[in-house]
Amino acid sequence: MGLRLKFNLVLVVVFLTGFGAAGFISRQLLQDNAREEVLREARLMMEAALSVRSYTVEQIRPHLEKLPPDVFLPQTVPAYAATETINQIQKKYRDYGYKEATLNPTNPRDRATDWEADIVHNFRQNPDSREVVAERSGATGRILYIAKPIQITNAACLSCHSVPAAAPPSMIKIYGEANGFGWKHNEVIGAQVVTVPMQVAVRNAERTFNTFMLSLAAVFVAVFVVLNLMLSWLIVRPIRRMSHAADQISTGDFDVPEFADDGRDEVAVLGSSFNRMRRSLEKAMQMIDQQGR
Repeated sequence: MGLRLKFNLVLVVVFLTGFGAAGFISRQLLQDNAREEVLREARLMMEAALSVRSYTVEQIRPHLEKLPPDVFLPQTVPAYAATETINQIQKKYRDYGYKEATLNPTNPRDRATDWEADIVHNFRQNPDSREVVAERSGATGRILYIAKPIQITNAACLSCHSVPAAAPPSMIKIYGEANGFGWKHNEVIGAQVVTVPMQVAVRNAERTFNTFMLSLAAVFVAVFVVLNLMLSWLIVRPIRRMSHAADQISTGDFDVPEFADDGRDEVAVLGSSFNRMRRSLEKAMQMIDQQGR
């Protein structure tokens, strides 16, 4: 096995090890960054919904409280306002979602699906849990969601949701008497659920990963070629010349020119030592010839 082959084998093994380690670490970091990016977007949507809810309660509802008691406007309901606002965002970002998922909603569109109902039941079973962050598979791929419990902490809410007789007639006219009643104080009746698709962030992470790995491979190929050229020019060629010269000298042919020894590297030092050995051997052979005569 030649010196060049040994060198290249070691170089390839080192590269493959480093390539695999760099690929594993960089892929994990990019995937984590992609998830954090999606999580930031989800939290931004959740904060937007909470802000709309607060704005409705603090600035919209007070102006409408002067209406007759039997008049009900859905726009005064924080959940309705938040949902309608996010729906405007969804017209441009269709894969993004927000829902006030409720087990027994007044508005049928808020009825929780099976997986949303599981989240609500989880909040009921774990009263100390204030937020759930997880992933699920959707029609467009992986989806990250954030969920927060909807709890009846304000007893005033029960005026419209205790029994149908206590609700405004206009509300009954819009939504009927079948749903949205029987709520209890401090009961978790639903969950705010924000869903954000992960495919865009994951796709960008994959593209960045592929670009990085291709760049790393290209750098290795360039380094591999340059190192082989340097190895051939600075080490393999001088050693082959010395080997060829040693073969000639071993047969008594001293017409081989001396090697240049003006450098300071190891090969130059070796060439200088080889020249001294050649001169010493030539003198020794001359002395032997003279004594033989």
